[in-house]
Amino acid sequence: MKLIRFILCVSALALAIGTGAHAAEATPKAQPAARVAHALQAKLLAAARAGNRLVAVGDHGVVLLSDDDGKSWQQAKAVPVDVQLNAVSFADEQHGWAVGHWGVVLRTEDGGETWVVQRQASNEDRPLFGVHFFDANNGVAVGLWSLVLTTADGGKSWNQLTLAAPAGAKKADLNLYGLFAGARGELYATSERGMLLHSSDRGQNWSYIATGYRGSFWAGAGLADGAVVVAGLRGTIYRSANGQDGWTKVDSGISASIASIQTLREGGSDQVVAAAIDGTLLRSADAGLSFKREGSAAAAPSLTALIFARSGQPVLLSRDGPLK
Repeated sequence: MKLIRFILCVSALALAIGTGAHAAEATPKAQPAARVAHALQAKLLAAARAGNRLVAVGDHGVVLLSDDDGKSWQQAKAVPVDVQLNAVSFADEQHGWAVGHWGVVLRTEDGGETWVVQRQASNEDRPLFGVHFFDANNGVAVGLWSLVLTTADGGKSWNQLTLAAPAGAKKADLNLYGLFAGARGELYATSERGMLLHSSDRGQNWSYIATGYRGSFWAGAGLADGAVVVAGLRGTIYRSANGQDGWTKVDSGISASIASIQTLREGGSDQVVAAAIDGTLLRSADAGLSFKREGSAAAAPSLTALIFARSGQPVLLSRDGPLK
């Protein structure tokens, strides 16, 4: 039954946004990621800001760096693994972490130029899908089958938490697809069955939030006033004014799954932008209460992630690398 659930839940995410079934990586590849000319066409799955630099991660250990807000990119000098990297987080302009398949956790202390392995669980393939660091010491990573790891020493050691089962379930076995922070420093994990996990103590304790949705959420964002917007399968978007209850469905106008959603404080209000796997970009000018489509998805690359440039313009990542 677990294998069937894995195929239905995790592979849906992997195939939809092109992350590739992790079963294809029969053994963890400990050799360094290759520095290749076609790295700019690699599948990219997440990005973070390291001061003025943008850092994007993706397929086969590719890490790309941009010092001009996405106008140009170059490959990192040294990445010690050739496995898919699913998420990245920076505590400041120098210290960052990336996580991926085979439970890999990588750390950089030079803004993403070089990386070292801090964790690799080669005895089991429980991929890590999300990572968030509050500062240079305290961080959380999440992944397959309710895998939650915490660190208080910058990733030198990781503590695996045992989560309580959600209401009506016998055990905690939800797949956790990503992490994002709320306005008050609380942390959320996106998950399946319309569930979110919430922690107000930097990942030490978690509670379940039921939104009323039955499918999977892949991404979420916290707004300055405490509201939370989450998105996922089949263009689904839900919003709560306080990030806890009163969840309402927001019409996205699309049926393609949403891989990334981000907020930008601008002119005293929150702009919310979402990227879908059919190439559609959605924007909300009213803090996530409604969305409008920008441009046409016809023949557009499949979008996998976005991050804002300092100008406020979205920098888009895709299955085929960063978009110009």
